[in-house]
Amino acid sequence: MDQDQIYQELQNVITEACHIYEDIPDTIDPDSTLIGPDSPLGLDSLDAVEIVVAIQKHYDVRIGGQQSGREALESLRTLANYIKSNPS
Repeated sequence: MDQDQIYQELQNVITEACHIYEDIPDTIDPDSTLIGPDSPLGLDSLDAVEIVVAIQKHYDVRIGGQQSGREALESLRTLANYIKSNPS
């Protein structure tokens, strides 16, 4: 699976977990802020919890404490790197 496919898969997992069905960009810049006012998907801290649960289920990877979660959820790129560096 190439990088673009990974980012697209992550985007799909996130939009499904957060129940985003409208105004979904075809692709998100992998370096865009994932959570907060600059998020292209309009995600907030409550969505972050949904994302962590969905990622843990989908990829069988544990996202630990608040700091590691915050770092992993900075962008699609940081999330993909976190998943790759923390295999099940």
